[in-house]
Amino acid sequence: MPTMSLYLASLNSGSNGNCYYVGNDQDAVLVDAGISCREIERRMQRLGLPMDRVRAIFVSHEHSDHIRGLPTLLKKYRFPLYITRNTRQNCGLYLYEELLRDFDDGAPIAAGSLQVRPFRKIHDAADPFSFTVSYNALTVGIFTDLGRVCANLVEHFRACHAALLEANYDPEMLDRGNYPWHLKQRIRGGRGHLSNQEALDLFCAHRTPRLRHLVLGHLSQHNNRPELVDRLFRAHAGEVQVTVASRHEEMAVICVDGIHTTVVPHHQQSGAIQLGLSFDEA
Repeated sequence: MPTMSLYLASLNSGSNGNCYYVGNDQDAVLVDAGISCREIERRMQRLGLPMDRVRAIFVSHEHSDHIRGLPTLLKKYRFPLYITRNTRQNCGLYLYEELLRDFDDGAPIAAGSLQVRPFRKIHDAADPFSFTVSYNALTVGIFTDLGRVCANLVEHFRACHAALLEANYDPEMLDRGNYPWHLKQRIRGGRGHLSNQEALDLFCAHRTPRLRHLVLGHLSQHNNRPELVDRLFRAHAGEVQVTVASRHEEMAVICVDGIHTTVVPHHQQSGAIQLGLSFDEA
């Protein structure tokens, strides 16, 4: 029997490629496809996430680490692709006109039983968006590539039971690193990425009692460390579970039921998801 849960998994998170899965027992969406179709298939299979559950792909912006897997994925599976006109015009890829769907800021989109709500964010792209995915009064947010915290982001973060939030760089590591000055300015200049501290400030100031799990993502390879992010956030997490997403592999599936969240171990994921059980119910 289907459960009333939402599942969240990062298939990859970082400047080398971003792809995120959110769904329930019947339907799912992918947010971005910045890794190859083959890797998306392999990682979903290892997690027990069936491709035939995916109803659509949503594109946040045109940077290559968010779109490079789209052409092959669309050719093979013919998923509807939600992408704004400005993003499409700047992505430089052939994306199969008949599959393209536009969307508007704040207007909800039905993807099977899921409701996806796009909202504009601040980033150095043509028309950047982030998304929340809702089902049965549960909401999961995918929030990466954020130049700074804006009112839109705060509003949608406060609605989440689980969220994947960018914590891109440590300011001291960025200052000491060997990036050229113009790239450092691009990252921290208000249209690039959120620092660890900026992400933490958002979390501490605007989390609500409904937030049960926070995934930190899109960490810089050269200007951050997973253990640094983990230690920083766990000191303030309270009852919120904290996970740091990998830039090299898929993360364990998170099951969100509104009361608690459960990380489903790899060796139990397929059965737990296909049977609609959370780990505590198994």
